[in-house]
Amino acid sequence: MAPRKNIESNTVLANRLVLLFVFLASCGLAYLFFSAVTRSGSVSEFRAGSTSSFAIVGEKTGGGCCRGVEDLELWGSAVKWGSDFKFNTSEGCCNACKAMCTGKDGPCLCDSWVFCGNRENCGSKFGECWLKKQKDSLAPQRQDEDPFGEKITWTSGLVFGKGEGIIGFETEHGTIQIKLFPDCAPHTVAYILELLPLHHCAGCELYRAESRGQSWDSEGNHIKNAGFGPPYALIQGTLEAQGTPFHKLPLEDCPLLRRGSVALIGSGPEFFISLADHSEWKQEYTVFGSVLPEDMIVAEKIAALPTLSDVWNNVNVTVLKKPVPFLLKRINKSSQD
Repeated sequence: MAPRKNIESNTVLANRLVLLFVFLASCGLAYLFFSAVTRSGSVSEFRAGSTSSFAIVGEKTGGGCCRGVEDLELWGSAVKWGSDFKFNTSEGCCNACKAMCTGKDGPCLCDSWVFCGNRENCGSKFGECWLKKQKDSLAPQRQDEDPFGEKITWTSGLVFGKGEGIIGFETEHGTIQIKLFPDCAPHTVAYILELLPLHHCAGCELYRAESRGQSWDSEGNHIKNAGFGPPYALIQGTLEAQGTPFHKLPLEDCPLLRRGSVALIGSGPEFFISLADHSEWKQEYTVFGSVLPEDMIVAEKIAALPTLSDVWNNVNVTVLKKPVPFLLKRINKSSQD
């Protein structure tokens, strides 16, 4: 009986190994498919740069994201002095700023926070949380170098309240207003804010358009038993301005994609605006903003423009016959909007 038992065990083990191999192969094919959906051979080759110097702290909590950027010190008028206001984590400092930005009593009293979280480098300043108010939240003051030549050990982040942190992609078909998420994608938003002062954004354009087809309804909900494209319900473009150096951006918060989500592809500068909910794409893309609901009509208008068929990595896609250039502009909205 013992030899028979050993033979059975070996057979079971072999079967399990075969099943494991099939599972891993299936995962690999699925990954390649979804990658191809949003990337052509040309846009998947990201420019030189390194993400090793980027450090993101903070996590997504029940109240939303609370992320900041290490080795960054934001200046501004202090509304809470860190010498008398301390936390053990950057999340605590970030949430304290958010608590002063509820949107119920007018403009935010706090729109930026600075935290010293490196016990060794901060010394007696460890845990200090400075809450600040910027003169211009879309152009925050920053200390790029320590006046004494020492490494900056602070971690900083932005918080945009109701009616704040809104930019526009201005096209010939209308302006797409986007609410930025600096607390979820601080590095990506910082890059967008660098582009904002430019009077032009030569090179910034939308070049791919995919309608909702028969797979999603007008509200972006997936239709039962329908496929997931093509078409893939998105418009895609690039945020690389000519003459402005671009460096790879790190992967940041990647929630499930919803209608209106604005997401970075890989390390950028390619991005897309989702015209529907895309739970099938899992959590692969950095979502750095969301289109205001009233402006989705502009995105839909662009998606309906004439297109040409193309094939990217064995996936059928549609590209615009005439790419749509856009400018980045500031949007000033009342906190009561």
